[in-house]
Amino acid sequence: MTPISSVSISLCVLVSMLTGCGPDESPLRAENTNLKQQLAKQEAVLSTLQEGSKVMQQQIDLLNQELRDAKKEREKAQAEVKAASERLEAQLAQTRKLTAEVQRTSAAQAAQSLRVEDKGAQVEDLPRPLPAVGKAVEASLAKHGYVIKVSVTTDQKAVYVTERKVSAPGSLEVSGFRNQYLISLQTLPSKATRLSVKADFEKMAHGNKILAASPEEAAEIERRLIADISRSLDSAGKL
Repeated sequence: MTPISSVSISLCVLVSMLTGCGPDESPLRAENTNLKQQLAKQEAVLSTLQEGSKVMQQQIDLLNQELRDAKKEREKAQAEVKAASERLEAQLAQTRKLTAEVQRTSAAQAAQSLRVEDKGAQVEDLPRPLPAVGKAVEASLAKHGYVIKVSVTTDQKAVYVTERKVSAPGSLEVSGFRNQYLISLQTLPSKATRLSVKADFEKMAHGNKILAASPEEAAEIERRLIADISRSLDSAGKL
């Protein structure tokens, strides 16, 4: 065999090996296709998640805005309630002030009109302030069954008018008599209190006939009440 023939045979064998005997690429292509499909699915899922996240963020933003609006409305309502409360309190304070002024004026007028009617009463100055004497007067009247019909009190004066009652046996009146008290208190410069007691005292005769009592009898009843009030003050001072 000639050298040229040997070379030709070698070339033919090499070409055959390169063309007919190479590795099979089909599994690589299948795997590559599978990977591309998985990637596409993952991208689709990611896109869906991103869209969902975007929608959720929009909802969160909307809720936050609603919360901010609700907070502003609540703060506005609270401010309005506070302002209304302050206005109401100011009106109540003004009303209380006016009411107190009216009461003081009425009390002063009533006390002045009642003071004129206690002429001829028994009077005694007690070394105690007006509030203490007023409590003693109320306690003594209640103890002897007198109901206070009118009570007028100011810083410097107090006036009490009782209901008229028929006297039962007791320490102040004689049984079968009717009586009504007019009591006035006046603060003195020495911080003492002037007590004035006027009794409208009547006798009850047979058949419920009413007879006028003598001035001496009325004065005696007035002095008895003053003495009872003094005892109440002394008892209160010892407590």
